This record gives sequence, C-alpha cells and structure tokens, in this order.
Amino acid sequence: MKNVKKSNLLNTRLGFFSLLAILFWAKNIFSYFTVFNLGIESPFQYFILLINPIATTLFLLAISLYVRRTKPFYVTIMIIYSLISILLFANALYYREFTDFITVNTILGAGKVTGGLGSSTLNLLEPIDVLYLIDIFAIVYSLARKKIKLDTNPIRARVAIAFTTASIMIFSGNLFLAETDRSGLLTRTFSRDYLVKYLGLNAFTAYDAVQTYNTNQVRAEASPNDMNEVSEYVKEHHAAPNEDYFGLAKGKNVIYIHLESTQQFLIDYKLKDENGVEHEVMPFVNSLFHSD
Repeated sequence: MKNVKKSNLLNTRLGFFSLLAILFWAKNIFSYFTVFNLGIESPFQYFILLINPIATTLFLLAISLYVRRTKPFYVTIMIIYSLISILLFANALYYREFTDFITVNTILGAGKVTGGLGSSTLNLLEPIDVLYLIDIFAIVYSLARKKIKLDTNPIRARVAIAFTTASIMIFSGNLFLAETDRSGLLTRTFSRDYLVKYLGLNAFTAYDAVQTYNTNQVRAEASPNDMNEVSEYVKEHHAAPNEDYFGLAKGKNVIYIHLESTQQFLIDYKLKDENGVEHEVMPFVNSLFHSD
C-alpha cells in the first residue's frame, strides 16, 4: 500500500517537482560537507547552511509550474534541474583545483582557456562525483520507460504563484538570518565563501551575474573625460610631503612590501589552535613593523 502511494505521488506534477527539489537540496548539502570548505563555526551557521539551497531551488524549479502542457512541463523542469546540477558539479571540480567558485566572467571566458585542459579536468574527477549527475539519467530513464507516468493535469496558476512567493519569502528569511550573523553580507563581498555559506551557490551565481552586468555597464559608459574629474580631485587633495621623513631613504636600497587584503588588526595578532596554544599570524611582518 505504501509503495502504491509513493508511486502515485511521483506520478503527479507536484510530486515530481518535490522529488527534484529534495534531490537537488541533498546534492548541495553533500557538496557543502565533502567538497567546499566554508568555515562553519557555529550551530547557527550550520542551520543557515542547511536551509540556504531551498529558496533558489524552489524558485527555479517553480518556473516549470507555469507550463500547462504536459510534455513541455516535464522538459522544462528537467532542463532547469539538469542545468543547476551541472553548475553544482562544475563548481565542485573548480573548487578542488582553485579553492574558489565559478563566476560569470569565468564562464564567459571558458572557451578561451579550455583547449588542452581535458586531461587536467579528468584528473579532478572522483568516483563519488557520479552522484551529481546519475539521478538525471535515472529520472529520464524512468520517464522514458513510464516508471514515472506523466501527469496531464496542469498546475493551477495560483499554486505556481504560491510556490514562487514562498521561495521569495524563504529567501528573505534566509537573508535576514545571514545578516544577523554577518552584517553587510552583500556589500562586503571580498570572500565568495561567505555568499555561498549564507545564501547558497545559485544565489551567489545570480548575485555575481548582477555585479558583472553593473561593472560592464560602468565600463561601457566610461570616457576619457572622466579622468578630468579624477585629476581635479587629486590636485585638490594633494598632501605635501612630511619634512621629517622626506628624502630619508635617499641613497639607500628600499624594499617595498605590498600586502593585499591585509588589515591593521593582523599586526601582532595571535590565533589560538584547538589546544589553546597561541600562534603569531604574521611574525615576519611584525618584525618589520616594529623594526627601527
């Protein structure tokens, strides 16, 4: 009797939709704990990590609920599911090599650098990676063999709208929780790990797409005349040399050290390990900083 109920559930559009949503959520969680190193530090962050794939997964898959015809519905939802699964799989491979996530610029420039990288990509594959894509083939096979029957009853528009609205509300709640744990999440984006940890991979990709578009728009609208404003600003805010230090290094060898994304608090900062032992984070830089 239970098997009959399960079978009947999968033979409905909402049941099929739920199956794909659960499978993709599971694949996201699998990636979070086996591939990505997101630096989870508290139970609250674990909770956010568990819920962050839900909103975007529901939102994207819900697009298919607006398709009333039978075959187009199943084709649409499988295309969406396949694309987001491939994106997740590609990020898993990319992260193993670069410890980073794929950006829109990386995707757009992929064609320029893929030549001769086939063997390198194969070296990144692991047997467990089959879990990212095998379900797609299994579902397509089940549909083709009519193990999962097509539901000819369309989803009502209000139900589709309800799913879309619910996904937006869930994302809003997710963003609120993320902001309580890390304020300015969408404005201080020097680390992509934070965006994925708090909002999920799909949300990060969408956010990166918007940022890339805005950057390209600014670049497209730039003109040589913009430099006049910059030059005027530099002239107005010119700082005269400090007479106490000006020319102090004349005739000497000067070593210039540039530290990217380093803040003042790291000077003399010590980090405790799991045994409570403190370790100086930048001993060499500290020695230079305190030298005469």
